[in-house]
This record gives sequence, structure tokens and C-alpha cells, in this order.
Amino acid sequence: MKYIHNESTDPHYNLALEEYVLKYLEPEESFILLWQNEPSVIIGRNQNTVEQINSDYIKEQGIHVVRRMSGGGAVYHDLGNLNFTYIVRNDEKGVNFRRFTEPVIRALKRLGVPAEFNSRNDIAIEGQKFSGNAQYFYKDRILHHGTILFDVDLSQVQNVLKVKENKFASKGIKSVRSRVTNISPYLNQNCSMEVFKQLLLTYMFEEAGEPLLEYHLTEQDLVGIQQLMEERYTKWEWNYGSSPNFTVKKAERFACGEIEIGLRVEKGSITECKI
Repeated sequence: MKYIHNESTDPHYNLALEEYVLKYLEPEESFILLWQNEPSVIIGRNQNTVEQINSDYIKEQGIHVVRRMSGGGAVYHDLGNLNFTYIVRNDEKGVNFRRFTEPVIRALKRLGVPAEFNSRNDIAIEGQKFSGNAQYFYKDRILHHGTILFDVDLSQVQNVLKVKENKFASKGIKSVRSRVTNISPYLNQNCSMEVFKQLLLTYMFEEAGEPLLEYHLTEQDLVGIQQLMEERYTKWEWNYGSSPNFTVKKAERFACGEIEIGLRVEKGSITECKI
């Protein structure tokens, strides 16, 4: 396993970097990335962007909106959030979130954070979520990425995202802030984000039982990442235009989360369906 150092805080570049590593770097190698974004909303692959965001507020504040390759819900990132990415061969059948979250949980516990995996494939502290996770499969490889709310401005989460009323009703919860938490108050030492990042990285490799090796991006890699960014992640067609447009939508919340069905109906016939 190798670590790719990345100092960019541009979400367009960072998501292009993930895709490039997944599709074009040595297929037999495994990689870990730690990265941060400046204020951004990262949209799930199958979501309708305009339904997820408070557009006027986002425009006023200059917050980026970028769609990722993986599914799941929209999330808010700022420099108080640390993202982690595993890109490895997919040697298992089906979806296994614990394979990637357990090493992170064990590493965080070494820093004093009482982290635990929950039924929603998130990592939480006493029921309060601080890490959402998602996956994307490509050929025989898998990309797993997750967030770690270190010291995020949680008030912004409620400002930038349109959270559905049924999400509150099903949980009896009145605000976004009551469902999520930062981990910085739980650390067994006072440290900056940069120190935390280095400690987490060291512990993640130790938990994997591997030496910390680094892969250095080549000039060819950098050109490829830039090209992906310009062709996909900076395009309106990807970030907004690929939002599904259905004529009928039905959604319900269950213990596992929300299930939504979108139908495009033309002249009484269903021409497209997405779950």
C-alpha cells in the first residue's frame, strides 16, 4: 500500500485525482489518500443537484458544488474536514464497508476518539455521525472514501443543504447539528489538523501492518489529472446537468435510510426508472 501526498484543497482537482488513481495508476497497487476541500458541497452520483442545495446561499458564499463518482448523499466539506480514500483491488464479492472503516476506527481510538461503526455504514460517537462513507467500483478495483469531521463549521451544513423534512420526522430530531459531531473535543491531545493528519496516516498504515511508503505523482500523472478535472469536474454538465429529471418521485424512510424511486412517465408508460 502506498500513500499519495496531496496539498490541493480544490474539490475539482481532488475528485479528479481520485478517479485518475482508480483508473490509471498501477492496477496491482493499493493507495491511500488524505485530502481536504475548501468550502464545497459534494453531490452523490445519482442525486439531483438542485434538490440538494440552497442555491442562493451557495452562490452568495462562493461555495463549490461538485459531483463525485460514488453514490450516497450530499455532504458539506470545509478545511475542518479530512477526507480519506482507499483504492485497492476488489478481492471480495459484494459491498464491505467495514473492510475500510475498521482500520480508521482503530486508528482514531488510539487518539482517544470513541469511534464506532453504525448500521448506516457511517462512523459515529454515541450515535452522532462524524464520518460518512461511500464506494465506487471500477473493473476489478474499488474506491472507498469517507469524511472525518475534525473541526467543521457545523452551522454551515444546515445553511448549504436542503435536508428533507421526513429525515427529521423519522428520527424525531430538530436540527442537523444534533445528528453530527466533530471529533476534535474527543482527542487525547491538543493538535492541529496537520498533526492529526500525520498521526492518523501513521496509525492507518500500522493498523494495516504495512510500512508507510509514498507514491510520487509524475508529470504525466499531473497532466492526466488536470485533463480529467477540465473534462468532467469543472463542467456544468457533470455537476448539474446529469441530475436525473423524473416526472414521478416517491420516497420513504426506513431504519436503513431513505429509499427513493424516480419514474419518467410518457403517455402512460414508464420509460425510465431509478431507485
